Formats: sequence, structure tokens, C-alpha cells
Amino acid sequence: MGKRNSQRKSAAMFDSDDDSSVTSSSTALSDLMSVSGAEDVQFVQDSFLDQALDALDEKRGSTREKALSSIIDAFNSNMQHEFVEKKFATLLHQCLASIKKGSKKASAKEIALASHAIGCLALTVGCGDNAREIFEESIRPLDESLTSRIDVSKTPSLLECLAIITFVGGNDQEETERSMDMMWRVINPKLGSNVVAVKPSASLIANVVSAWSFLLSTVSNLKLNTKNWQNSISYLSSLLDKEDRSVRIAAGEALALIFEIGVIDKFSAKSDSASDTTQEGSKPLESYIFLQGLKGKVINQCKNLSIEAGGKGSAKKDLNSQRNLFRDILDFFEYGYSPDISMKIGGDSLQASSWSEMIQLNFIKHFLGGGFIKHMQENEFLHEVFGFSPKRKYLNTNEHRMSGGEKVSCP
Repeated sequence: MGKRNSQRKSAAMFDSDDDSSVTSSSTALSDLMSVSGAEDVQFVQDSFLDQALDALDEKRGSTREKALSSIIDAFNSNMQHEFVEKKFATLLHQCLASIKKGSKKASAKEIALASHAIGCLALTVGCGDNAREIFEESIRPLDESLTSRIDVSKTPSLLECLAIITFVGGNDQEETERSMDMMWRVINPKLGSNVVAVKPSASLIANVVSAWSFLLSTVSNLKLNTKNWQNSISYLSSLLDKEDRSVRIAAGEALALIFEIGVIDKFSAKSDSASDTTQEGSKPLESYIFLQGLKGKVINQCKNLSIEAGGKGSAKKDLNSQRNLFRDILDFFEYGYSPDISMKIGGDSLQASSWSEMIQLNFIKHFLGGGFIKHMQENEFLHEVFGFSPKRKYLNTNEHRMSGGEKVSCP
């Protein structure tokens, strides 16, 4: 009876027809935070998350959605190490259950929220056995959901989840490449004789290219499959001519990364042995010349995009972002200058000085949203990824002055 009563209580907190209740349930935690002392705060946090976890068993989809939203908010507002230590497996399998339900019971919104919650869980546990379990348990359900093509609105969150769990829990390059192939299949599926190709939207293409680039940034030793690289670079080059600005920006970053990790240089080294042939039967020298020609085309495209005047209705901010990005890409192609960005995290400065670092930083910042600053201040896994060591550790709560948007301060 105890479990049933707990579920009833959880459902009462999260169950409502009013959309505004999403906000009220996510702020319920802060409303309970009128207690003082770190131990009391931790107890209230854990109690709230336990109720949200129980609510994931409810039959009503809207109740599960609101519970997932609240869990994500909790992971964004604080590092939930104690909760994760106790309830890691339960949360993972509840979220996977939502993804596996697909069109039968779970809405696209629930699948998207569950995917995001799994990504938050992976970033919280960091490297280790738990991250490995997340990867191994999630990879098949994510692949099946990505290929089901029931509702594309769920796809961006599924792609981000796949990228994050591979980034944290993938053990080797083969696993990373497998996840990257899964992403490509979303916009370039292997079609059967009775399957009709569906033209992917611009936003979906941008999502895929962004997630693919994020994982490519982690690959150190590339397999020299000439045909695949020629196809990838040709495809990304074609995206630079698309109308949608987000597609052009994602493709530009991907191309800069491909050249930064030395694809052409590696084929140049192989071309010195002119008698060798690739798996596809072409000589390495021919492949190198072809790739050099592609690079020349890309450079011309980047020149045009760096000075684009802009079309009707194009937002000036987005246009400036595009111009600045492609000027940076040109500087890299022509002079070897890598991007150099600095970001303030509290009182500290976080640096990124390569395309790989910039792509990783932007992807994780986008994924975490409002939780990015908190995680960068306290997430040891991200400290290691970005070589970031915050100087100001608020060990004494008296030193910590809360900002307007901050609700709870826990050491």
C-alpha cells in the first residue's frame, strides 16, 4: 500500500489538464525550499524527485510528461549525485520505457523529454560503469525510435541523446562511428523497394549535421575510406547552397572540423605511394586531387557566405553570425588560424581554441540550456572535457550571493 499511496501523491502533484501546471510542478521544488540547512534542502530535493519518479508509472501521458519536465529541471538546477546514486537504474529504465512505447502509448513530447532526461543523467554520472550502462541499454531503443519515422518532432531530442550518451559512455571509435552512421540514416535512409523517400526538413538536416559533427570532434584516428569522405564533403558542400541559414552554419562548422582533423593531409600522405589503390579501386593520388578540388569549391562558397547581403526577412543577428562564422572558416582554410572564443562562467573564463573544442562547447551548452552554468561550475566530467578548473568554490554559503534567477543554493 505504501508504494500505491506514494504514487497517488505523486500523481496529484503532476496530474493536471492545465498546461501551466508544467511550470507549477517544476517550481514546486523551490516552493518547498523554505527550510534552512544543506541536509534539509537535500532531503526535500530527493523527496521531490522520488515523487516525480513515481509519477512516471502513471497511465496518463500528461502526468508522465510533467514529471519528466520536473526531473530535467532538477538536473539543470543542481548536480543530483545522491539521487542518481540511489535511483540511477530506475530513472534510466523508466525513461527507456517511455521511448520504447513509441506511438502506442507515449507522445512525441514524452519521448523527447525522456531522451533529454537520459542525456542529463549521462552527463551527471560522467565516465564509468553507469555511463557505460546508459550507452548499452539505450542505443537500440534510440535507433529503433529514430528509424520509426512516426513523428519527426521527437527526432532532435533523440539525436541529442544519442550524441551525449556516445560522448560520455562510448568506449571506442567503432561505437562512435556506429552512432554517427545512425544519425546519417535519419536523413539518408537505406530504402527498401516498397519505401518512399521522405524529404528531410531543413531543421532536421541541421540537427543531424550538428550531432554528427559533435561526435566527429571526438574521433582521433580516422579510417581512410576515400569514397565515404568524398561523399560526406560533397554533401556538406551542397548544404552551403541551401536557403536555410541554420543548415549552412551547421555544414560550415562540419567542413571546418573535417579539414582540422586532417582528412586531406592523410590522403596526401597516402598519395606518395602512387602504386597503391584504395578499396574502391581509385589511386590515393586521384582521391587527393579530388578532395583538393572539393576544398577549393568550399573556400569559394565560404567567401560568398562571409559577405552575403541577406535576403528578405532574414534576421540581422543571424546574418551577422553567419558572416562571422564563415570569415573564421576562411581564416582557418587560408591561414591556418583556429577560432578562439572565451566564455565567462561565474568569475572564471572558459577557453576554446579549436573547431573541435568550439563544436563540443556549443553542443553541450545548447543541450543543457539553463543548466549549463551550474554544470560547468560543478560537473567534474565537464571540467575534465574542457580542461576547466573554476577558482571560486562556494564552500561557505555566506560567500554565495544568489542571482535573481537562482532559487536554491546547496554546497
